[in-house]
Amino acid sequence: MSEVMQGIFAVMQTPLRENGELDVKSLERQTGFCIECGAHGLVFPVLGGEYQFLSEGERARLVEVVVKAAGGQVPVVAGVAGPVKEVAVVCTEAAVKAGVDAVVALPPTGGRQEEVREYYEAIAKAAGRPVFLQHTSGGLSAGFMRELFAEVEHIDYLKEEQQPSAHQISAVINQVKEGCLGVFGGGHGRWMLSEMRRGASGFMPAAEAIDVHVQIWDAYQAGDERRARDIFNLLLPQINLIMAVGLNVCKEILVRRGVIESARLRAPGAPVMDAEDGRELEMIMADLAPYFKV
Repeated sequence: MSEVMQGIFAVMQTPLRENGELDVKSLERQTGFCIECGAHGLVFPVLGGEYQFLSEGERARLVEVVVKAAGGQVPVVAGVAGPVKEVAVVCTEAAVKAGVDAVVALPPTGGRQEEVREYYEAIAKAAGRPVFLQHTSGGLSAGFMRELFAEVEHIDYLKEEQQPSAHQISAVINQVKEGCLGVFGGGHGRWMLSEMRRGASGFMPAAEAIDVHVQIWDAYQAGDERRARDIFNLLLPQINLIMAVGLNVCKEILVRRGVIESARLRAPGAPVMDAEDGRELEMIMADLAPYFKV
């Protein structure tokens, strides 16, 4: 892929049947849903897709499903993070075989700086295509990232989620002058407007309201910040509910929108919605309904 990636890239959920088995048909449907909603790209599987609770074989199989279902309509970014570089390389090689356009990876937990560099160097070599650094819980200073962008071929993009993420995006854009093709926001887009003002070139929110995120993006890019803010203010209660209760909300919305069959999570012990959460979500979705495109 030669074009610079930007815009709204949907972070897809891993659909499960009620018995816990992978639901491939729902994943195919979710892929089509995101594209029909106007997503500029797809991301799978990352934290929002419960990647850490999938086997390497499951990850490889499901990435292939997404790539085939997307059919080249939008770029697919595969999550390839692993606890060590050897696992990350296996996942990267499988993603490349499936035909992804780019990969994204969190750093290994607890790695020293030289180990983190070796980890990303190994991923970039195996990928041979753009690599996103994902910075969620610290450990990647702006100076260190500047070195990776400048010195490691294929490390081209950043997904910045270290809090406060808007401040982090300003710091990275100010300090990383060369080699970085774009800085994407995450965190369900809860700082989306501030991050766009600071120069973010894209976002990776979860897929359940991706059409709403696209409309916020489009309004802002067209110079209508007031409209972007009005739509965002309707979306914010949903983001708050997701931040409070977790990915169960994302899956429940996809169920209610007819995209997947079950809101079951793979993560053990994950919070679940109660009846009052369901009532709150019903009212939130009613407010957002005029902005649902599918």
